[in-house]
Amino acid sequence: MKNIAKALKYQHWTLLWSVFILILCNMKMPDTQGSGIFFEGFDKLVHLGFFFVLTILLFYGKIQTQRSYEFRILTILKVVTITFMLGGTIELIQWKIFTYRSAEWWDLGCDMLGVMMGVFSYVILHLMNFDEKKS
Repeated sequence: MKNIAKALKYQHWTLLWSVFILILCNMKMPDTQGSGIFFEGFDKLVHLGFFFVLTILLFYGKIQTQRSYEFRILTILKVVTITFMLGGTIELIQWKIFTYRSAEWWDLGCDMLGVMMGVFSYVILHLMNFDEKKS
């Protein structure tokens, strides 16, 4: 129990953002066809953005817990697994419970693209920090 508390200590923004994603992805949205504000594929861009921010928040909490930018492949695997499970759960909920929303593989694909962008950012941050330590 103490390990769970330690792991979640710096993840409060991540948890809030996850709830925010769950709510918005399962809300009934107004008809936006022809409104001029939204474009075809806007939904996919939103999924990508949601999961990019989620990934960054997960890494931020992990960095705060570790008190370092130490690079760990296991951390990346955990983040990818957690975000995939959340994205998959959202699509399953949309498919089985909130049937007024459409469950789409493309949404999950865009979720994972956002995650990969976040992972890329984490790796670049690590490499930049590593290079600074060498100098």
